[in-house]
Amino acid sequence: MTVRKYIGTSALVAALLMPTSGYAAKEVIFKDFTERTYGFTTVEEEMITASALFRFDSGMNFTYPDAIRGVYVTGHSAGGARFKELLKLMDSTELNAMVIDIKDDFGDLTYVPADDSPLKPLNIGNPYIKDPKAMLKVLEEKQVYPIARVVVFKDSNLANAKPELSFVEGSTVWKNGRGESFVNPFMKEVWDHNVAIAIEAAKMGFQEVQFDYVRFPEGFETRSDSLKYGKGDYATSKDDDVQLRVHAVTDFVAYAREKLKPYDVKVSVDIFGYAATLPEAPGIGQNFGKISENVDVISSMIYPSHWTSYFGIAKPDLEPYRLVQEYAKAENATLGKLESPPISRPWLQDFTASYLGAGNYKKYGAAEVEAQIRALSEAGIKEYLLWNAGNRYSPGVDYTP
Repeated sequence: MTVRKYIGTSALVAALLMPTSGYAAKEVIFKDFTERTYGFTTVEEEMITASALFRFDSGMNFTYPDAIRGVYVTGHSAGGARFKELLKLMDSTELNAMVIDIKDDFGDLTYVPADDSPLKPLNIGNPYIKDPKAMLKVLEEKQVYPIARVVVFKDSNLANAKPELSFVEGSTVWKNGRGESFVNPFMKEVWDHNVAIAIEAAKMGFQEVQFDYVRFPEGFETRSDSLKYGKGDYATSKDDDVQLRVHAVTDFVAYAREKLKPYDVKVSVDIFGYAATLPEAPGIGQNFGKISENVDVISSMIYPSHWTSYFGIAKPDLEPYRLVQEYAKAENATLGKLESPPISRPWLQDFTASYLGAGNYKKYGAAEVEAQIRALSEAGIKEYLLWNAGNRYSPGVDYTP
């Protein structure tokens, strides 16, 4: 898009000739005066948005709640009948926010970009959310805080379309055990692809962009030597591979936040819960402290079902209160060392992890959800998000225990 900036030369000259305070105005007669016409200078949008003075206004008006208490919403749910059910849940409870898929786990957009959008030619749009702005208008009327979820480095679409931006095994793009492919966090073209999507979400009216899968694939340290991939600007660095991965992930977050500043949106990042308990997660490149220094909100995924024997808890899924209580201690200690810590807003479990097998899981409902919320609250953490892949949340929960 080209922004046209109009400059009134006659008005500028007139202003310079105005008398200053304390001096009487005198009639000035110009001979052979030639009228100046208004001209324009074309300025590229990128130059305008780089200015500290530029601020984009989506026209949407949301008030940040006393504390975010939100749920995850897929593109299908946001654009289908489930959306009305979720709005009723917001109306009837203390819940007040939705994290809505804009770019999903496969690299698809959950809406079709407008014809003049730079994302249109990529052909990754899907009509799950037929009119994102109309959806956001409904959320604005109900003051439900909208957060755009953008999955970053897990992106089978981009990996298959451009193998040079991914990890290649033999002659094909590498896939994990679930058949998913990742793109390479070292490559700035990947950064810009995701930032462009985030900017479009901000222009729609989303108040926050939440980046997910901001990491290398799990277990990358065990296969990095067998895969072919570029290192971009990091190729000449003398740092070891662990630090290079940490730099790439952290630098992307800082870069995205800087690019999004003109759009007045908060930036949040989802991160593995165990990352808060380690100096850094070496394989995936997540350093909890460094990422936290570059975001407005940090959202650790602390589902009890996702932990192995940790904090001295043999079967964490059976003890949601204790698991979250112990995690909160570790996170508070880490964030307490930062000069300007972000808002903590962890992801909590509202699903039953039957895949863990008999004796290792319990059915999750109101009591288990409340136990997690209570543990956070007692640790001074008031914000949280609830995850249920099918967007079906437990009835009867007291969300402010």
